[in-house]
Amino acid sequence: MKYLLAPTLAALIMAAGTAAKAETSAGSDTPRQQCAIGYVTGVGGSAQSVREYLATPDRDKYRYLADNPFQCQISDEGRASACTGITSLRHEKVSVYDDIDNATMAVVARVELDRGTYPVIIVVPKHDVQCEE
Repeated sequence: MKYLLAPTLAALIMAAGTAAKAETSAGSDTPRQQCAIGYVTGVGGSAQSVREYLATPDRDKYRYLADNPFQCQISDEGRASACTGITSLRHEKVSVYDDIDNATMAVVARVELDRGTYPVIIVVPKHDVQCEE
C-alpha cells in the first residue's frame, strides 16, 4: 500500500497543475494565483482553523497556534484525512490546488504529523504563497 502514495501524490500534483492552467486561461474578474508550484511561509491548516486564526487579534495569534496543533487521521494506506488545527510553514514547497475564497487557497504540502511527514491538502492565506519562478 505504501507504493500507492507516490502515484497518488503525482496525480494530485498533475491535477493541480492542470486546474491552475485552466483557471488562468479561463479569464475571470478576480485575480487568481498564476502558478502550479509555489512556496508558503506563514500558516496553514484546516479551513476552519485558518479562518479563526485570521480573525484572531495579532496579540493572540501565537497562543492560537500553540493551542490548536495540526493533526490528521492517517489511514493504513498513508492518506491523511479529518485534519484539524493549524501549523506554521517555513518556505515549504507546495502544489497550488484551488482558490477557496478571496483570502485563502488550498495547496498540497508535506506536513509533519505524529506518525511522519505526509502530503496533505491544507488551506493557506493567499498572501503567504509565492510562485516558483
